[in-house]
Amino acid sequence: MSASGLAVGVQETVAPPRRRASPMIYFLLAIAALLVVSLVRVLTGAGNLTSSGTVAAALTAAVPIALAGLAGLWSERAGVINIGLEGMMVLGTFGAGLFGWQWGPWAGVLAGVVLGAFGGLIHAIATVTFGVDHIISGVAITLAAPGLTLFLAKLYFTDAPGGGQKQSPPIEDVPHVTIPGLSSVLGDIEQQQWFFVSDLAGLLRGLTTDVSLLTLLAVVLFFATAYVLWRTAFGLRLRSCGEAPHAAESLGVNVYKYKYAAITMSGALAGLGGAILAVASSQFRDGQTGGRGYIGLASMIFGNWRPGGVAAGAGLFGYTDAMQLRGEGAVHALLLLLGIALLVLAVVQLRAKRYVVAGVATVIGVLFILWFALTDQVPPELVSAAPYVVTLLVLSLAAQRLRVPKWIGRTYRRGEGG
Repeated sequence: MSASGLAVGVQETVAPPRRRASPMIYFLLAIAALLVVSLVRVLTGAGNLTSSGTVAAALTAAVPIALAGLAGLWSERAGVINIGLEGMMVLGTFGAGLFGWQWGPWAGVLAGVVLGAFGGLIHAIATVTFGVDHIISGVAITLAAPGLTLFLAKLYFTDAPGGGQKQSPPIEDVPHVTIPGLSSVLGDIEQQQWFFVSDLAGLLRGLTTDVSLLTLLAVVLFFATAYVLWRTAFGLRLRSCGEAPHAAESLGVNVYKYKYAAITMSGALAGLGGAILAVASSQFRDGQTGGRGYIGLASMIFGNWRPGGVAAGAGLFGYTDAMQLRGEGAVHALLLLLGIALLVLAVVQLRAKRYVVAGVATVIGVLFILWFALTDQVPPELVSAAPYVVTLLVLSLAAQRLRVPKWIGRTYRRGEGG
């Protein structure tokens, strides 16, 4: 069976693809967004909005979220909902803590991937082989993983130097890289505080200075996923399992095998995200994931089950997370930026004739701008919640015209397609 034959067989059950925007459009949108952020930085005096430190912190925070979203993409493209991403990330953090403490960070990363893949395999057995409801299976994994890792942490870490009942001994970090010469030049430009130019320099400096090799690995995995799933016969067959599994079966595709491969890969990526979280913070800690698996799932939906969209959603969370680490002043400036972003989003939705969403975005955007204008700071209780509130608010209002895989969440049985 050829890949082209499968494409023809599945085409009848798959909606025709919409015309995609060119890369130049996305580039111009990115420039426009940076111009707006630069303007807000000048108006508010909040230099942290575009500083290289903020960008570096945002990148660190975004990577585990992005990998969780990518994990969900693999599973759901094959038709299986994976709400157990949070639990698989927890397994990854423990694997990194246990093996990283004893044999170094790379052994910890590998252990995190293996344990995450094990969680994915359990989910595959439950949903694919036994037909358990996908949500029930995912929730069970998410509930079981923290209890299991906490029990093992008490068993292995209590008497270890630097460890405890809820944390591992310290883990060494992986090497970081910097582009020689470029960092100092960009730093000099950033310090000038020029409109847009210094903001661009801060952005580039944050992305090219002291970057973890694990971050570079995550970037490679995004490009590899885009290529494998959309440019290879394997990817076409895997995606057909989430769109029309019986049509794929009639053309000789082993649907069970592809679903198992996708869900196991999903668990491995989630485990990698958890391992990176543990290595970046130098140890495993109970409750370390902090709901990042769910935020990754939200970024996947926002990104319309596409790698680029997943990265954008994760980047949004990483940026707001970095801002709340900068303190109340930075979050206060973020109110104005968010208000402007929502008004722009309202215009986009209005042009698309989504009047209700446009109205809601307008009202909320105006309220945020008024909040910024009438106050000098944000209540401390809201600062720590800012990343979650901002991310979910923007994702919920911007995620429209979603193209959900048609067979997602449904039980497949060989030979039932008639």
